[in-house]
Amino acid sequence: MATFLYRVGRLAFRRRWYVALVWAAVLAAVGLGALKAPGAVDEEFSMPGIESQKAFDLMEQRFPGATADGATARVVFIAPGGEKVSAAENKEAIEKAVTGLGDGTQVASAVDPFQAKTISKDGSTAFATVTYKVKSTDLTDGSRTHLEHTLEGARDAGLTVEAGGTALAAEGGPGGTAEVIGVTIAAVVLLVTFGSLAAAGLPLLTAVIGVGVSMATILALSSALGLSTTTGTLAMMLGLAVGIDYALFVVSRYREERAKGRTPQEAVGMAAGTAGSAVVFAGLTVVIALAGLAVVGIPMLTKMGLAAAGAVVVAVLIALTLVPAFLGFWPNAVLPRRARRSGRIEESTETNGGARWARFVLRRPIPVLLLGVVGLGALALPAAGLQLGMPGDEAKPTSTTERRAYDALAEGFGPGFNGPLTIVVDGEGAADPRGAADSIAKEIGATVGVVSVSPARFNDAGDTAVFSVVPSTAPTDEKTKNLVTTIRDERPGIESGTGASYEVTGSTAMNIDIAEKVQAALVPYLIVVVGLAIVLLLVVFRSLLVPLKAALGFLLSVLASLGAVVVVFQQGHGAELLGVEQTGPIMSLMPIFLVGIVFGLAMDYEVFLVSRMREAHVHGESPAQAVTSGFRHSARVVVAAALIMIAVFAGFVGESDSMIKMIGFGLASAVLFDAFVVRMAIVPAVLALLGGKAWWLPKWLDRALPRVDVEGEALSRRPGTDPAPDAAPDREPART
Repeated sequence: MATFLYRVGRLAFRRRWYVALVWAAVLAAVGLGALKAPGAVDEEFSMPGIESQKAFDLMEQRFPGATADGATARVVFIAPGGEKVSAAENKEAIEKAVTGLGDGTQVASAVDPFQAKTISKDGSTAFATVTYKVKSTDLTDGSRTHLEHTLEGARDAGLTVEAGGTALAAEGGPGGTAEVIGVTIAAVVLLVTFGSLAAAGLPLLTAVIGVGVSMATILALSSALGLSTTTGTLAMMLGLAVGIDYALFVVSRYREERAKGRTPQEAVGMAAGTAGSAVVFAGLTVVIALAGLAVVGIPMLTKMGLAAAGAVVVAVLIALTLVPAFLGFWPNAVLPRRARRSGRIEESTETNGGARWARFVLRRPIPVLLLGVVGLGALALPAAGLQLGMPGDEAKPTSTTERRAYDALAEGFGPGFNGPLTIVVDGEGAADPRGAADSIAKEIGATVGVVSVSPARFNDAGDTAVFSVVPSTAPTDEKTKNLVTTIRDERPGIESGTGASYEVTGSTAMNIDIAEKVQAALVPYLIVVVGLAIVLLLVVFRSLLVPLKAALGFLLSVLASLGAVVVVFQQGHGAELLGVEQTGPIMSLMPIFLVGIVFGLAMDYEVFLVSRMREAHVHGESPAQAVTSGFRHSARVVVAAALIMIAVFAGFVGESDSMIKMIGFGLASAVLFDAFVVRMAIVPAVLALLGGKAWWLPKWLDRALPRVDVEGEALSRRPGTDPAPDAAPDREPART
């Protein structure tokens, strides 16, 4: 591996014009394809195999042409203090508003609350449901503006008017602010690390090129592969983060090789052969983690994982080819200012901060290990009370009309009104489908925890009915989950008496089912991802204990970050500092995202840091000396890489959307724990205690594993790779 990548690096250096032109051609080709490709599809979120999804599919089959996926707006009217909505002036204003709401060109219907009797018991609150002919993503700006102007008219009449529903859902996620913040902080970190604008700018430039290629490819293939508009979100975030990191490691190693007196071309080859090998295996661990998202069984999540894995592959290829090519164009520009004129870096023999920290840990391995493990263990304890769900409008800031509408409906109609259950009755095999549906509705209505049951609505064939059940508790309440379980557990007895079957669906039941399926898939996902990564790390480090230690350390950091998320977003401690106004269950996909993304990034740091220790050990240093050498060469760069990752993820904490805020906080805290506690403290402490046993491998396993030479041992024996301290510096690289 090292020899092959050494040759690739030297070739890219010599043929830099060809390499640059090839990447420019690739970027132009996929960019042109993205411009000519049809618009990205708006993929429906689905999770095959859960009851709520089966019920939804049955509704679509038995009620053809129904606008089940059309956008909706639930407009809440609240009378002034002490008045009722039925008062003459208030009623006139509400009816006028409903008439205006129904005038839109994309509107299918607007239901008058006085006709539908959707008025609270105390008469202070009423709501109207507006249904659109198209999905929320297809609503025009004109339709949204018409809705807002109509609401303003009702407010002018003295009513308090709020609105929720999918019609008001904001498009996309972050508006680019988070990425700008992350890139800005990354630039500052790189500048401090390298002390050179060119060295700081090169990783940023190549990362942006890589993200451009990846995103354009996703857009070009979106229609053919059925990729949604959200597929590229994860690809862009990870492509940018790992693209910067991988280029950072190659450039850093290039500067190190130049400090040994090597010519620019030889230094590029050595950097590609050593740091490049680590990049390849680090990238493979990220790809394994992302591709493993297919285990969960959510089509959208699988596509997001594969798209992000593709972006990581592009980042690896960029680091191995385009970075060496750019170093060929400007071989001295990335050097510190004092070395640019001479073209040489004087190799420092002074002990740096990384080496001093390593020696500190080597002298006190047990206290450092205990402090790190106990600290992360304490942070992980709250994860035992993790509650999964899908936060809705109740998690939005009170400054939004959706949140105020949610609160008004809960106050006027009860907390369960915001999350009704939908019961789908399949009476195809029943002698009397209508009688069976009425019996099922009566039985469910008598269940403890049910407030009301709506009249059943039948399809044209008369063999399928749908009705709503309003729970007494909020959608995210644990009692609502128990109610859904109870209704399903009562099914065998009810079905045997009626001859018809029924299933529970709706957004509340869907969220409950998704949470349960994700929770069940988490352990298999961990087994697959961690198992494959351990095998990969066995090949890289040729050690049995180092990969196991790496996996256990990762699990500790992930559990600690999950615990931190629970403390802030579920229990509410420190929530105000992050702008979290409403606590509740943790987003169902959060653990999967956290495990998948952070595992790949954690293995990045493991490979880059420990591979330098392995390299020093292979070249004859004692285990303790190897740990110190690894930290002397890699600690500063790993810290810079981790700070860049934390900056990219922490930028999302400033977003208003609670789910984006939660993802940003979870990922940033996970990288913080893993990089600075696990990799920088626990890893050297464990290696210090293990000593030479850390690199032990059974002979039979040593013979069975392929040799990939990540440490560059073969390169050190090549006659052409010896430093040439007396050689004249290359002010201009030789052209071939």
